[in-house]
Amino acid sequence: MTSPSRTFSKSKLIAGLQCNKRLWLEVHRPDLREDSAESLANFATGHSVGEVARSLYDPEGKGQFIDVPALGISVALQRTLDALKKRRPVFEAGFSVNGALAFADVLMPVTCGGRPYWRMVEVKASTEIKDYHRNDVAIQAYVARKSGLPLSKLALARIDSSWVYPGGGDYEGLFVEEDLTEEAFGREKEVEGWIATAQTIAAKRKEPKVRTGLRCNDPSSCGFIEYCTGQETQEKFPALWLPRIQSKALRRIIHEDGVRDLRKIPDELLNPLQLRVKANTLKQNVYFDTKGAASALAPHGFPAYFLDFETINFGVPIWKGTRPYQQIPFQFSLHCLSRSGKLTHFGFLDLSGEDPSRAFADTLLKVCGDGGPVYVYNQRFEAGIIKGLAERFPRLKRPLEQIIIRIVDLLPIARDHYYHHEQHGSWSIKAVLPTILPELDYETLDGVQDGGMAIQAFTEAISDGTSTDRKVEIRTQLEAYCSRDTYAMVRLWQYFAGRFEWKL
Repeated sequence: MTSPSRTFSKSKLIAGLQCNKRLWLEVHRPDLREDSAESLANFATGHSVGEVARSLYDPEGKGQFIDVPALGISVALQRTLDALKKRRPVFEAGFSVNGALAFADVLMPVTCGGRPYWRMVEVKASTEIKDYHRNDVAIQAYVARKSGLPLSKLALARIDSSWVYPGGGDYEGLFVEEDLTEEAFGREKEVEGWIATAQTIAAKRKEPKVRTGLRCNDPSSCGFIEYCTGQETQEKFPALWLPRIQSKALRRIIHEDGVRDLRKIPDELLNPLQLRVKANTLKQNVYFDTKGAASALAPHGFPAYFLDFETINFGVPIWKGTRPYQQIPFQFSLHCLSRSGKLTHFGFLDLSGEDPSRAFADTLLKVCGDGGPVYVYNQRFEAGIIKGLAERFPRLKRPLEQIIIRIVDLLPIARDHYYHHEQHGSWSIKAVLPTILPELDYETLDGVQDGGMAIQAFTEAISDGTSTDRKVEIRTQLEAYCSRDTYAMVRLWQYFAGRFEWKL
């Protein structure tokens, strides 16, 4: 390769494979990036996974960790050279060559044929190996080998989702390795091409013109999406407001042919639900099948329960008997509506830092009563959580399964019988609620306004360094948020059932 004019980190090269514009912005306008809450959570998970990996691959603690953010790149590269001479495990070893820069998660000294070599392991917080992981490993192998590192083997370690944490800080078995040596070593020309393309893109004076589309979230959510969207002319009626864009023909016309105006989407490509959305969006109408909604709810009597859960899923489990990324419920809200219209609220929230699962299940059984419908919004979630609790606690299996039998999902009732043009193709409770009950807007809540914020708040609350006063504040915010969810369901039920005589 010719002498490079710029050095690209591995993450920037991966960004370039996703989108040329993203790479250019990463290089020239990183200030425009706004990482989502999900992305920040993924970064945090990756950090905890890295810590566990270091303890597993170096149980005696004899290796060296290169703290790149603290040291800076140039010092980290020199520290790497010094660490390699000691022939001990090295974590975040840095290499730079031919315009590319990469840091290896794990380097283990090995001997092959009497000669010293290194085995590299790239550690991912994912439970499966994806194509971009393979690209990541190919770049890592290229940079390390071209830097002169005698690399004998290269593996990718992923999380085993079936592994159960035995407790006591014992994470042996958390990772599963897959050898990618031959594949990674055979992709040098590809990597050189990626680097050359990145040099060309970064050398441009102006950012590439690329329209937003599926690539913006594949393989990862791009932090520049708000900026890019703001640059584009916004259609009055975006085609992306259509729900469930799944058919090949519809995906092609929107994402490949670039037809962004809902008015230009042929009706023959749309299913009945999409046709309803299109028609009522263009006419700025409200569709409400009052008789159909009331009829769907009529068979379900009283007392009526309205239930919502908040959960967390740690990539690295912290509670004995739980699996990686297992949804662990830490909070619920339950509103109970009697036949006379009396509304009672019950709640559960555990901020002790201990596994809340058993207390959650016990309390849920106490307040759910013996009969009556249990309304949820998207039953797959709540039913799945209850099923998981039944599997973990066999003695509670039968009563928990009885709750599942009683579940009535409000989501399909809303989807089948109601649509307001301001929903923009979504039937999430946060999309439907403002069109019926704008006074229940979640933005009026303090601190916690959505599920992602609830997870962040819970994580902060159970952290050792969180003060008692702050925990009290978080508890208040979480209880207000979760209670808003179930009260919103009560009011939606009232609207769909036509029971306006009750002052709820």
